[in-house]
Amino acid sequence: MGLRVLFRAIIMGPPGSGKGTISDRISKSFGLTHLSSGDVLRANIKAKTEIGLLMKSCIDQGQLVPDDVISRLILGELRQMGSGGWLLDGFPRTVLQADALDGAYNVDTVINLDVPFQTIQERLTSRWLHLPSGRVYNTSFNPPKVPGLDDVTGEPLTQRSDDTPDTVARRLKAYETQTQPVLEYYRSKGMLETFSGTETNKIWPHVHAFLSRKLSPGSHKAAGNV
Repeated sequence: MGLRVLFRAIIMGPPGSGKGTISDRISKSFGLTHLSSGDVLRANIKAKTEIGLLMKSCIDQGQLVPDDVISRLILGELRQMGSGGWLLDGFPRTVLQADALDGAYNVDTVINLDVPFQTIQERLTSRWLHLPSGRVYNTSFNPPKVPGLDDVTGEPLTQRSDDTPDTVARRLKAYETQTQPVLEYYRSKGMLETFSGTETNKIWPHVHAFLSRKLSPGSHKAAGNV
């Protein structure tokens, strides 16, 4: 289904909630350009742009990148994309960032993936990698043939430091603390649509049906803002 109207959305959800998979499916099904703030940030750091060097300096010193720097980066990226529809992932993460986005663009809806933290912990801590090839295994639903070893090479698998139980718990708590005010911000505007569940393949049909309704002829007008 091609996108017939100008439509701009945000997707939110904790790490491990299936956000990447859902975003990819939204992009393919509805023609929205998926913009990940993490991808943009990494690309700027790698390219050593002025803003990338500033962000790297903050990260190296263990500091949060200031809201105005992140906002400048993402809004600049959106301007370069032109006048089409998009799906923003990873931005905004604070109310100040949400205000900056609101000042520049009309956002139509905010999709919030509500997956129980226990499910996410089980999902992430079960994930093991073969670093040379990038092959990913999950001991719950996609285990290696021989525990701890890559199917192709027989080499040992590694667990990312981000996926250890203690780190996952900290990441989820940090997400909750940082993001709750942003969810409340959009809920108060009547823009937040929450989808709850434990399996991405069961959440997706509800997201698809919701967006199909939002994008049906006559249900949506072209945005008046940029």
